[in-house]
Amino acid sequence: MTTVDPEYAREAEREARRARLFTRINKADAWFQVLGLSWITPILKAAAGDNPKAQAKDIWRLLGVPLLAIVLFLAAWGVLAPKVQTSLGAVPGPAQVWEEAVNLHEDARAKAAKQEKFEEMVAKRNEKLIAAGKEDQVKSVAYTGSPSYYQQIWTSIKTVFFGFLIGSAIAIPLGILAGLSPYANAAINPLVQIFKPVSPLAWLPIVTMIVSAASASNDGLFSKSFLISAITVTLCSLWPTLINTALGVASIDKDLVAVSKVLKMNTYTKITKLVLPSALPLIFTGLRLSLGVGWMVLIAAEMLAQNPGLGKFVWDEFQNGSSSSLAKIMVAVFTIGIIGFLLDRVMFALQSLFTFSNNR
Repeated sequence: MTTVDPEYAREAEREARRARLFTRINKADAWFQVLGLSWITPILKAAAGDNPKAQAKDIWRLLGVPLLAIVLFLAAWGVLAPKVQTSLGAVPGPAQVWEEAVNLHEDARAKAAKQEKFEEMVAKRNEKLIAAGKEDQVKSVAYTGSPSYYQQIWTSIKTVFFGFLIGSAIAIPLGILAGLSPYANAAINPLVQIFKPVSPLAWLPIVTMIVSAASASNDGLFSKSFLISAITVTLCSLWPTLINTALGVASIDKDLVAVSKVLKMNTYTKITKLVLPSALPLIFTGLRLSLGVGWMVLIAAEMLAQNPGLGKFVWDEFQNGSSSSLAKIMVAVFTIGIIGFLLDRVMFALQSLFTFSNNR
């Protein structure tokens, strides 16, 4: 009877644990890439002892180089900004912009506390009326204070998603129809070519007049300003999704189409079981492009129409003309860029969940 060397058994167990660890790291790497955090993977591998020298090169490429570029950008900005004089004074540097970002955060907290206090006062007043048996005098009073910076951000995000969802609900069925039928494609293509290049600044007056005519007041589920911005986003953002959906459907493997005919699939089964799964990578590419276009369009629409949101915040600060206005505008610019990046990451994450193709 042979005995197992204890040292060999321990070494084998260590190797097995190490293999399981690297398996987990490789699985997590897919999500790190989706979230834009791919630099975490080489750090974890280096910490686990997987060729630290090679991992150091990846860490430098994925984390060191981007950080260095950001540092150089901030340094150049800090040096050159004071040399540019505007009607509102010198262009603010990174320190001044950060200071205004902190001020906007503090202002948002103060406004939130003020709103909470107001709502508590209204609630106490209504409780006293109920206790006195005067239920008929109970009123729900809306807070009319100016919105905080965070509330304006949230308004813009809600608006862009509403317009984007409406656009997607229109574009995806039309794209499927255009991809499946040459006649539908011939009918839809001229309209796409005509309306796709139209600027949101051209759509906005038309949308404003139509919404104003259809809705005489702001009563109801959605306010007029919200609908105007959202519909403008819809009209400008649906085209990338429509084009990519039609291309994805038209590019389905002909053998799969032949199989669907042999199996005598009805139209609904063919679309849900064959067309959509095959076209999803390109559909999601269109959705990502549409959401990016919609976000840019929304800011322009809010600025021009003075609808609540980040665009109106930028325009109000430009009109304000105070010494801090330019720094606040630059805070908004960075906010718009960061939110645009996060929106794209959200769509990329959804694409990774629902598609199995490397063609992202």
